[in-house]
Amino acid sequence: MTTLPLSHISVLDLTAHRAGPTAVRQLADWGAHVIKIEAPANEGADATGSGRHGFDFQNLHRNKKAMTLNLKSPEGHAIFMKLAAKADVIVENYRSDVKHRLKVDYDSVAKINPRIVYGSIAGFGQSGPDAARPGVDQIAQGMGGLMSITGEPGRGPMRVGIPIADLTSGLLLAQAIILALYNRERTGQGQWVHTSLIEAQIFMLDFQAARWLIKGEVPKQAGNDHPTGIPTGVFPTADGHINIAASGQNLWERCAKALGAPELIKHPEHLTGPLRSQNRKAVNERIAAITRTKPSAYWLEAMNKAGVPCGPINSVDQTFSEPQVKHLGIARSVKHPKLGDIKVVGQPINLSGFPQPAALGPTPELGEHTEEVLKGLGYDAKAIAALRSAGVV
Repeated sequence: MTTLPLSHISVLDLTAHRAGPTAVRQLADWGAHVIKIEAPANEGADATGSGRHGFDFQNLHRNKKAMTLNLKSPEGHAIFMKLAAKADVIVENYRSDVKHRLKVDYDSVAKINPRIVYGSIAGFGQSGPDAARPGVDQIAQGMGGLMSITGEPGRGPMRVGIPIADLTSGLLLAQAIILALYNRERTGQGQWVHTSLIEAQIFMLDFQAARWLIKGEVPKQAGNDHPTGIPTGVFPTADGHINIAASGQNLWERCAKALGAPELIKHPEHLTGPLRSQNRKAVNERIAAITRTKPSAYWLEAMNKAGVPCGPINSVDQTFSEPQVKHLGIARSVKHPKLGDIKVVGQPINLSGFPQPAALGPTPELGEHTEEVLKGLGYDAKAIAALRSAGVV
């Protein structure tokens, strides 16, 4: 069996909700030994409305061990510090001030384990006027500018259909943790790495942010049309809709020929990219008048044959039925002791040694491994029973 890249790394997981668990999932899926620490009798508290056995919690927290621990109690704090002294990584996504109140912050841990890599996500950062504010994905989408450029012009602000600030901040934190671990190999020293929902959201604005920063342009909503690459958008067919992306002169000419309308190339409103941008509505209407005459499958075949980027607009079930998606194997099976055989979303990362982690473990029950972890720290059965009785675990 191939050893996964992070199989030598141990992680203490203090995360809840989505951003932090997304970061930890990246570590756990690639072999890290993760202990998820939750408050006692906290069943399903960090699931999003579907409970511990619901689809969301199961997808986020696979491949971990789980223990309960009351970090507010002196005994619970002491147990955490014993674990932290041996850990490689700690990940948390409390509000920026909470970890300091609990005395589980980076400085507290680094005193006993200077090699620790400590990863944090907050809504608005670890310092500054908004640092202590609670932050969730949709707030970051709005404050970070995304909702102002999403949706159709004149229809008002629109959130995107996934928690993109949560997900991207989690992925960025996982990258930061791996960077810090790599640096530790050279220096022997750990460090605190952190990001925030608002930073991740602004980072994901990408070229739209650069339009403002470099050119002073304030991006607006463009609906299904690409804001700068024209024609790129959604076009009707005889039985639905498809995406076509034909920006750039070469692709535009290929597209016109695939539409069976080479005369569009010489149309005075279409001759150059700037003209097509200026006359976007007319260009799209002329394309749509042609595409609506035949079914989607016809146009997808014609565009692909011409080398023009195109694709269907699938519902989620249709996405997982795509032959290419099945081939990639991103829907991964998990054997759960209570739920039976379920499927979760696998890794989009492929390494030649192991294109996907060989097996995914199920999300643990609340406190499933508490006794195992405590025994590993030297607690005997009597001591563990006393901790349970006192509400420490």
